[in-house]
Amino acid sequence: MKNSKKGSANTTRRSFIKKGAMASSIFIVPRHVLGGVGYMAPSDRLNLAAIGAGGKGASDIRNASVDGREKVVALCDVDFAGSAKASVERFPKAKKYADYREMLDKEKGIDAVTISTPDHVHAPAASYAMQRGKHVYVQKPMTHNIREARTLTQMARDNKIVSQMGNQGGSNPLLNMVQKWIDDDKIGAVSKVQVWTNRPVWPQGYAMPDPDPSLKPESLDWDLWLGPAEKKPYIPNLHPFNWRGWWDYGTGALGDVGCHLIDIPFRTLNLKYPTGAECSVGSVYSKMWTADYNPEGCPASSFITLNFDATDKTKSPIEMTWSDGGIRPAHPDIIPADDDIGGEDSQNGVLIIGEKGIISTNINDSSPLMPKLYLNDGTTEFGPETEPNLEPEYGHQRKWVNACKAGFDSELHKGLTSSFDYAGPMTETVLMGNLAIRSYLLRRENEKGNMEFFGRKKLLWDGENMRITNLEEANQFVGREHREGWKV
Repeated sequence: MKNSKKGSANTTRRSFIKKGAMASSIFIVPRHVLGGVGYMAPSDRLNLAAIGAGGKGASDIRNASVDGREKVVALCDVDFAGSAKASVERFPKAKKYADYREMLDKEKGIDAVTISTPDHVHAPAASYAMQRGKHVYVQKPMTHNIREARTLTQMARDNKIVSQMGNQGGSNPLLNMVQKWIDDDKIGAVSKVQVWTNRPVWPQGYAMPDPDPSLKPESLDWDLWLGPAEKKPYIPNLHPFNWRGWWDYGTGALGDVGCHLIDIPFRTLNLKYPTGAECSVGSVYSKMWTADYNPEGCPASSFITLNFDATDKTKSPIEMTWSDGGIRPAHPDIIPADDDIGGEDSQNGVLIIGEKGIISTNINDSSPLMPKLYLNDGTTEFGPETEPNLEPEYGHQRKWVNACKAGFDSELHKGLTSSFDYAGPMTETVLMGNLAIRSYLLRRENEKGNMEFFGRKKLLWDGENMRITNLEEANQFVGREHREGWKV
């Protein structure tokens, strides 16, 4: 009996909280327990796991560990012979798994997970983790489609999960400079935003490669890599990176950098769901008069227009344009011709255009934000072109870890820049561009026997109900079918 009492006294605060052992009135309850469900004293170490331990996943779990301050107990990856080797070497005591479902079912002590997989696995993995009470850090885009984003946003609230999307530039303190320019009405009423990128930088715009199971690396678990996608034979070169250009797995240029670029105006202008979307895409001609048609993949380039209602920051409706494939907007007259717009060599950027001037910024990832203010009267104000790297990725992962310790609805949780309450609607806006692209490619045979494209119109969006109201066929792209065993 004496030993039993000693063991009980040594129970960690984390275990005590997770078991829900809230003391009755006959006990003196420690302050950290009074913090509520999910509260953890800052001195406790978090038990972390990674779902996707290579590539971006390697830096996500490394930064979340805060130089060993937190404990990495498990790593999950479908191919530990690839770039995930770096995580294995860094965390040699962590248990290894190929299937995140097995890991989460066996490793009961996991408190929080980083999820850095191909886009199509983000939502199934995050859903599985949140249903088991695990806090989640999910790489951008938060999900593969709009319905998944709405579902995960609500799931995080219902399950009291501390969440963060991996658009690390949201934690860049230089965003405060852009926000202050907006709040101080420096550029006046904003009516237009232009966003552009040099992506794709991976193969895109052609037919899906043929399957060839003979080329599958022995170390790769292809079925687990497919996850919620349709089961099919191994397709060479999709893993580990070129999946981005195929709708079954990736979300194209928008998914790659849209959550960095669109984040800037969405955040600083306090935008909500878009009200309309339309697009056009670049055509590739392998033969005369007939454009190549590859609807299973993203086009080589696209131009998208999203419409937003006025907000307290804009005072008027907003038209936001997005262009990718190296297509960028014209150089505004008030910006000197020899100045870059956006980032270096004008390759990626955002222009927020008001009645009194323009704000120009770079991509908001780990690149220098380079905020610049140009007013019609010739006044300019520039932020630094280089930034002090005081900690990796502006502390985006560390802030999430600290919030996990403080607990759901704590001040640290509320202070996160990309918790799902914000990242969900922003991701939906980014993915609305992809819905427009896929609708643009819809076609059917008409009565004359010719193929006609019937989705090439402005799409009207009911954000609250997640529906296109003027083209029913477009609503098939709001969500997707998940393979059995991978439901969200």
